[in-house]
Amino acid sequence: MFNNVIHFIKNMYPGGKPIPLHEPRFVGNEKKYLNECIDSTFVSSVGKFVDEFEKKIANYTGAKYAIATSNGTSALHASLLLANVGQSDEVITQPLTFVATCNAISYCGANPIFIDVDKETMGLSPSALKDFLENNTSIINQQCINNSTGKVVKACVPMHTFGHPCRIDEIKDICDKYHIFLIEDAAESLGSMYKNKHTGTYGQIGVISFNGNKIITSGGGGCIITNDKELAKKAKHLTTTAKTPHKWNFDHDMVGYNYRMPNLNAALLVAQLENLDSFINSKHKLAGIYKDFFNGTDYVFVKEPIDSKSNYWINSIILEDRQQRDEFLDETNSQNIMTRPIWKLMNKLPMYNHAQCGDLTNSEWLEERVVNIPSSVIL
Repeated sequence: MFNNVIHFIKNMYPGGKPIPLHEPRFVGNEKKYLNECIDSTFVSSVGKFVDEFEKKIANYTGAKYAIATSNGTSALHASLLLANVGQSDEVITQPLTFVATCNAISYCGANPIFIDVDKETMGLSPSALKDFLENNTSIINQQCINNSTGKVVKACVPMHTFGHPCRIDEIKDICDKYHIFLIEDAAESLGSMYKNKHTGTYGQIGVISFNGNKIITSGGGGCIITNDKELAKKAKHLTTTAKTPHKWNFDHDMVGYNYRMPNLNAALLVAQLENLDSFINSKHKLAGIYKDFFNGTDYVFVKEPIDSKSNYWINSIILEDRQQRDEFLDETNSQNIMTRPIWKLMNKLPMYNHAQCGDLTNSEWLEERVVNIPSSVIL
């Protein structure tokens, strides 16, 4: 039934081996910098590559500050703590996301509220957000209070799904009006632009991931980006066990976290950054090939939204219904082509099935139909 798609993908990724969804590419100075790092003996969270990476990623994204972390989830957790999210607070996010987003909220003792996404972006819908806040909250003493629970809606965490920017400027305006701290989950969108501005730089904080399946990788790794000097200073302090600077004393002034990126991982990232633009160019070419192939078929290829330049981290298609989706997944994977469904909605997981939700029509529609297809950089 899907032989034409299978044949097409196998021709793009020849070699006969199983075709992964997204595998890393190491084509530059990775081994050189890793050897330099090992020779220096600074392989943990202190070293020149951590400092160099933070400067380069800040410059690349246009943010004033960057703080390297051990992974994207730790960056999300630290960001929520920087937003003063605590026990019994509430955080708005989307149900169509990777579980790390919600887990980080739970680490703070807070509760998620799930608001629908836009079909076009697969990211948080500003109109759904506005509707929920207008009908379910009140502003009291410059805090957004949930009328049904009496709790403070402290933060909002929209995600740029698969690297496609959501309508983040509208979300920012709404959050500002309701005194809600905006954290952009830009884990998947390094190199993606919305209205000529890098994702992750609209909110007070942005979070990026460098997991092994991301567009560039350090094996594990993440970072926090911000334009706020005080937030940046506190982020670095919080992620380095809250140790006060001293040559030998161990003084800690708050509960901190061992969330800093090791120098060894940063060495990989500095090399990967040198090829990021060429990776993105390759991904745009791949997306163009997919777009042409799927044009006129029964499958809808997910294109970058209006006013956006996506990094096309993971390419996706939309099938007719859940049955066709499942048949596609079964047939492609049986042919050694890794394809995956979009995530199960967070409000359907046992940990979060009691969370407050808005109308989730778009999220449910996408959950039944979206499939990820092989998206590795073609060299």
